[in-house]
Amino acid sequence: MHRVAVLAVNHVASFDLGIAVQVFGTAFSLDKPAEQLIGPRLYEVLVCAAPGAVTVDAPAGRPAYQFATSYSLAAALDADTVFVLGMAPERPPAAIVETVREAHRRGARVASICTGAFILAEAGLLDGLRATTHWTWTEQLRRQYPQVEIVPDVLYVDNGRVWTSAGSAAGLDMCLAMIRADFGAAVAAEAARHLLVAPQRAGGQAQFIVHESPVAGSGTLEPTMQWMRENLDRPLQLTEIARHAAMSSRTLQRRFAAQTGTTPLQWLIRQRLQRAQELLETTDLSMEAVAVRSGFGTGIVLRQHFCKYLHTAPLAYRKTFQST
Repeated sequence: MHRVAVLAVNHVASFDLGIAVQVFGTAFSLDKPAEQLIGPRLYEVLVCAAPGAVTVDAPAGRPAYQFATSYSLAAALDADTVFVLGMAPERPPAAIVETVREAHRRGARVASICTGAFILAEAGLLDGLRATTHWTWTEQLRRQYPQVEIVPDVLYVDNGRVWTSAGSAAGLDMCLAMIRADFGAAVAAEAARHLLVAPQRAGGQAQFIVHESPVAGSGTLEPTMQWMRENLDRPLQLTEIARHAAMSSRTLQRRFAAQTGTTPLQWLIRQRLQRAQELLETTDLSMEAVAVRSGFGTGIVLRQHFCKYLHTAPLAYRKTFQST
């Protein structure tokens, strides 16, 4: 079982504390007895802290409650993944900094939510790497740690063994991406279904999107997006998508960017990749059949997109995740 250690800093943000515990605690194996609704848990989640009560803050820094945990910071040193959470960035606690540095030295994957990036930077784990934090703190992170390449307009950044995410809800997207990396898209999608959230928002999506005011009688783009999902196997063109949405191609591009932070065709590629991942994990279809059903047309095009966006080949992905 994959062990996740969540390091609870004093005055931790209340939402941040629950994200990793809830998301990883909702990941179950797809192999389950017929009489059970869910399979075995895939992660063991420990909340680790220094001795004494931990104060949890509500928004605006107001203390909300205190709690004590049975797990010390030393318990995190043998974890597979270690999370650091949002805290006051001016004073990263020395004990937390040393714990995450040592856990990483021992081989753990480390990740931060929101201002937890300041702890990773203080530990020297972000030196020379791309990283992000909540958009209100990116300039301060850049000033305090100029050796870090700050990416201010993404949800999360994956550096392999070091991950950083933006604001609290972006941490949820990052956790689902980690589950996808550990156990595949089908397991991550099932976890998202239990959590009642979207199964995948790409890490490069903008942190915040300015939504336009709805135009009277126009509704939203959701009907068109659902139609696109239902027709992934067809060679959809921008003009056809715009026709379905009853607007010009230029207006469609503008409204899609406002509502999703990306273009219609880039969004379509992500949906097709997700469909291909699920087919590779859950069926024995040939690569050509997977390519046709997911809308890539040929195995060559499927491989090109897998290598570009997922940094692996479809066959290697199937060998890694089909059994899980």
